[in-house]
Amino acid sequence: MGLAFSTPSILIALALVVILSYLFNLLSRATRIPSVLMLLASGLALRALSEGPLQGRIPDVQPALEVLGSIGLIMIVLEAALDLELIRENRKMIFGSLNLTLAEIGVSVAFVAAILHFGLGADWSRSVVYAIPLGILSSAIIIPSVEHLRKRSVKEFMIYQSTISDILGIMLFYFVIEGLQHPTGGWQSWLQGFLWSFGGSIVVSALFAYLLVLLLQHIRTSLKMFLLIAVLILLYAVGKLLHLSSLLVILFFGLMLRNPQLFFRGFLQRWINMDVVKSLLGDFQLITRETAFIVRTFFFVVFGFSIALGSLTKGSTIFVSALVVVGLLYWRWVAVKALMPNSDRIIRYMAPRGLITILLFYSIPPELSIAGFDRGLLLYVILASNVYMAWGMVRNRSLSEDKTLRQVLQETASVEPGAAPDSVDPVGDK
Repeated sequence: MGLAFSTPSILIALALVVILSYLFNLLSRATRIPSVLMLLASGLALRALSEGPLQGRIPDVQPALEVLGSIGLIMIVLEAALDLELIRENRKMIFGSLNLTLAEIGVSVAFVAAILHFGLGADWSRSVVYAIPLGILSSAIIIPSVEHLRKRSVKEFMIYQSTISDILGIMLFYFVIEGLQHPTGGWQSWLQGFLWSFGGSIVVSALFAYLLVLLLQHIRTSLKMFLLIAVLILLYAVGKLLHLSSLLVILFFGLMLRNPQLFFRGFLQRWINMDVVKSLLGDFQLITRETAFIVRTFFFVVFGFSIALGSLTKGSTIFVSALVVVGLLYWRWVAVKALMPNSDRIIRYMAPRGLITILLFYSIPPELSIAGFDRGLLLYVILASNVYMAWGMVRNRSLSEDKTLRQVLQETASVEPGAAPDSVDPVGDK
């Protein structure tokens, strides 16, 4: 007998997913196991039930994944930007994260592309397109995972690096695709177009970010937070249509809201009310944190549900996945050790793949697809890289808050309604 989908059953399923995700977050704090692993397992379990005892019709969830992924990416980058305080002392950290990201993406893309080229017989151009998403760190996983680290320097470095990795990786992905779909000359012409577009994206993004901050402080109605989020989503979508790096708008807006004194200097000071902006920051942080949590929850559950279980047992998929995982994680270790020899050991383990990897894979045009590629490889890489990060966090417990599940529950129960998590559980150097 097939599974009957009705309004009450759908509502019950949605509510249970959110409740389970909340419990997974509590377990993650106590066990150091990323909650994304539990969400993926839930999606796989739902898939197994649908194919087995419940015998339900398996819907096409790819459109939902693309929408959830895009909104989730916006909220996660915004959440990260709102947490970043730009001060002079952080300049070395920012340049260090940029150098590490460039080295990591460059070598990772070359390595994975070589595996796909020689292993699956794909041409180099398609192999590079498929390799780019696997070379990008997941801010959707890193940011929640480092939230409760004792050392603020480690937390801030990983927020910087994961956000930079997302932005540079997305830009590289779409520029490579644009160059392959509309070739206009050699690599010099492509590089020149890339630099011009990047510069244009920065100027346009900064302009819109200034306008949004000014707009926010002049909206008198109490219903303004989701209005601003809707405007950000609109700008992101329009930017994608124009092939601009629209994530820069989100990043600049969050940084301006968090650091108004840095961006509004000189004659610009007359246009900004610092007290109003700072009073709005706490509410905006809470809204973005809650929204990112909901979107992230459903994205990873739906992705787990989208994986055909039969593909996970293929020997070729397992073998190729193992090569990719070993290469990516080994290079992470080498790159951190070479470029940041004095960094905390836990940073070497922070190399998970996740939301952005999945989102970009679903954005690959059909004419650039690789016939023999199995999407089960994505799940293996995501699972293995997250397990590796969890193992690293367990091995380096001294850098994170050592709390039992009972303590986590007691802390959660003591949160006043409306209070942001940071007000209860501040993170700082200890």
